Amino acid sequence: MMNCLQSWPEPVVRVQSLAASGIRAIPERYIKPPSHRPLPKDNFSPPQEVNIPVIDFQNVFSDDQRLRDEALRDIYSACREWGFFQVVNHGVSHELMKRTSEVWREFFNLPVEVKQEYANTPATYEGYGSRLGVEKGAILDWSDYFFLNYMPVSLRNRNKWPATPASCRELVDEYGSEVVKLCGKLMKVFSMNLGLEEDSLLNAFGGEENVGAGLRVNYYPKCPQPDLTLGLSPHSDPGVMTLLLPDENVAGLQVRRKGSWLTVKPIPNAFIINIGDQLQVLSNAIYQSVEHRVIVNSNSDRVSLALFYNPKNDSVIEPSKEFVSDDRPALYPPMRFDEYRLYVRTKGLCGKEQVESLTIS
Repeated sequence: MMNCLQSWPEPVVRVQSLAASGIRAIPERYIKPPSHRPLPKDNFSPPQEVNIPVIDFQNVFSDDQRLRDEALRDIYSACREWGFFQVVNHGVSHELMKRTSEVWREFFNLPVEVKQEYANTPATYEGYGSRLGVEKGAILDWSDYFFLNYMPVSLRNRNKWPATPASCRELVDEYGSEVVKLCGKLMKVFSMNLGLEEDSLLNAFGGEENVGAGLRVNYYPKCPQPDLTLGLSPHSDPGVMTLLLPDENVAGLQVRRKGSWLTVKPIPNAFIINIGDQLQVLSNAIYQSVEHRVIVNSNSDRVSLALFYNPKNDSVIEPSKEFVSDDRPALYPPMRFDEYRLYVRTKGLCGKEQVESLTIS
């Protein structure tokens, strides 16, 4: 199915190398149309940062019924009202988070010829990349990335993971295992909050053995004209949910809320969780994915790690019968996840266009 996507339509330019070359103006290929730019230049003071809901995740498992109910309620309202929230006391070692983030920063600071050994193609996306979508002449984002498959285990290919720095593979293994576990706990919470059995959602997406997970490490270099471009164009995530380890020293993630772009203030040692399109489809839009994007700046580069938690590749996702009634018919037709994802890989990022284009009129 991906055979149509064997190679990139133009020679790949590494944004990090562009930024390091000392250019004062960014190439035309990165300049967004005026309506897509972050802010007019005169407003490009540090963005106003907001706190999205913060959940103390250990309360979900508290012996105190009141704390437990309150935490579940807070997550439910965050899913309904925001589509985004941060979790603290989530059980993943802070030390592991820090070391994994640092090892990837070291990777991106290696000589370009070392990184080039891991260059990716559109067929799998796995490896070192600098663009999404295969449309010739597309306007590009100001970022490089490294993408790897983590789940199911059958898709895991450690040879495609960086061999340098020396601890990278081991840290990816350990970090991946911990965050996938956390995603499993979140799935139970989402299920219970929707009035389902706690394993219902996980089973609908393929079960513990078959569920998909991919890690995308984003590198956003400094940019001489941050008011003209974006690190990542507006999009909603195609999978079930995303667990993001942001750069806690530099804000960059923006969430669209009620027509405005709000910059998320990262909390130390927290993960940012957001709902993906497949959860929107399965819940018949009770939970909704939310458009988000990334801005860049001229003073600092940023590294963030996004773990995409996805349905089994060939699973067919449709609104669950529990959420379909005469009053609320199914909003989406059944669709295989790999077909859905192919759309993003072909077209690149385009807001919420993809999930909205599916809606049954």
